[in-house]
Amino acid sequence: MTGSGRRIAVVLFNLGGPDDQASVRPFLFNLFRDPAIIGLPDPFRTWLAGLISSRRETSAQANYALMGGGSPLLAETRKQAAALEQSVGDRLPGDEVRAFIAMRYWSPLTEQTAAEVEAFAPDEIVLLPLYPQFSTTTTESSLKAWREAYVGPGASRTVCCYPQAPGWIAAQAEAVRAKLAEAGDRPVRVLFSAHGIPESLIAKKGDPYQEQVEATCAAIAAAAGLVERESDWTICYQSRVGPMKWLGPSTPEAIQEAADHGLGVIVTPVAFVSEHIETLVELDIEYAELAHGLGVAPYLRTPAVGVAAAFIQTLSDAVLEALPREGVGPYGQGCRAVWKACPAQCARKAA
Repeated sequence: MTGSGRRIAVVLFNLGGPDDQASVRPFLFNLFRDPAIIGLPDPFRTWLAGLISSRRETSAQANYALMGGGSPLLAETRKQAAALEQSVGDRLPGDEVRAFIAMRYWSPLTEQTAAEVEAFAPDEIVLLPLYPQFSTTTTESSLKAWREAYVGPGASRTVCCYPQAPGWIAAQAEAVRAKLAEAGDRPVRVLFSAHGIPESLIAKKGDPYQEQVEATCAAIAAAAGLVERESDWTICYQSRVGPMKWLGPSTPEAIQEAADHGLGVIVTPVAFVSEHIETLVELDIEYAELAHGLGVAPYLRTPAVGVAAAFIQTLSDAVLEALPREGVGPYGQGCRAVWKACPAQCARKAA
């Protein structure tokens, strides 16, 4: 594909994270004020967000202090944006390609990025969430915020998900194989750990997240040779908050079960593409301490894909595949079942 002098904006969405200790509380307030996270109407949601962020500020600051005081997510995302911009630009030499970052809960916030894209005055826009699996709590929330904020020019299309995209799967599988080699002859179970969501979102909202996580994990297991090797693997969910019933088993429960079976574990984050608090603190410190206390050895963790060449290639492929079309759609296989919240299925019905 060759370029034709177009100005192309690729907008990467992610959740964001606080820059320093002072921004922890406002970051948490923005998170819990999102109606996709707490479904109460205002002013109750805003009041509750203030209460939760106030109560959690100290403990959250302690966790971010373990990473130097703030989240590395923006720096990691900037590396991905630069690599993607280079990849797409090389493949469209006649076009001007710019990658922008829009964070949902901390800077650069969606409104700021929307203004930057408007100033760029693109002819074409590709909206590309850095959430491989679609969820109402992540992708839908980010896209809703973008639609409300962006008033500039450009024909827009959305990549809603890519749970089985070849490069995403290949990068994950390579990391799993490397950790299996590190484990050697020691018996281990591969724990595919995804961020959890309440079960009610699946049943009531028709959120396809769980199905897509399961598809991702099955694809990685196949690509890593776990099926042929009859290696032990399972899916689990981390980061539960609040009293609601969440998807399970939880990652701590999966670690306990591995201990009961006399196995070590290789924990693989399958819903995160960058290192941040859920990987560097929750997986590497909190769950590692749990595993050590239970006698789980080895306890190994695969890195997030970051700027792995295969992953950046997949994002680049997704952009080029999306450019000729309009509307919203997955890159590769999206949802298999019918889900009320699936934007691609909703778009087809509307048409």
